[in-house]
Amino acid sequence: MITLITGGVKSGKSKRALDLALRWKSDGGPPVSFIATAEALDGEMKVRIERHKAERAGYGFNTIEEPLDLSAALSRGSGHVLVDCLTMWVNNIIYHKREADFERMLESFIKELSGKREALIVSNETGLGNIPADELTRRYNLLLAEATRRTAAAADRVELMVAGLPLTVK
Repeated sequence: MITLITGGVKSGKSKRALDLALRWKSDGGPPVSFIATAEALDGEMKVRIERHKAERAGYGFNTIEEPLDLSAALSRGSGHVLVDCLTMWVNNIIYHKREADFERMLESFIKELSGKREALIVSNETGLGNIPADELTRRYNLLLAEATRRTAAAADRVELMVAGLPLTVK
């Protein structure tokens, strides 16, 4: 089952995904591959990434750090997978000037995702905010919205996180 967990910033998406992944482990399921998309592009992100690594250290996940090629990361992952998150993945695409590859990369990710028995995907919901004043942020929002919509269409289940509570959308 593919589950997309979306919501606003700091709504509890990653915590929800971790809780569900830990249930897989407690049920004696296969290993969990945690695909981390964030890159330490500045000091603040480096601190955040290290804090998240420390939080996950005791979980026994196979962590795959992959900022761009999600389909390759999925193919390297064993067992169930948790992808955290499409939000940073789209940021990386823009940062690394790979927007021309976005469609191909997204299509490849969704195709590879469809072959997984269990997957959790985290993304931010861009449809709840206002239209940004600058062109770069508008482009980012359009790409993230497209990635989230297409992943939601491929998912068996979609949850929207609101104030730390999951609402079933699909």
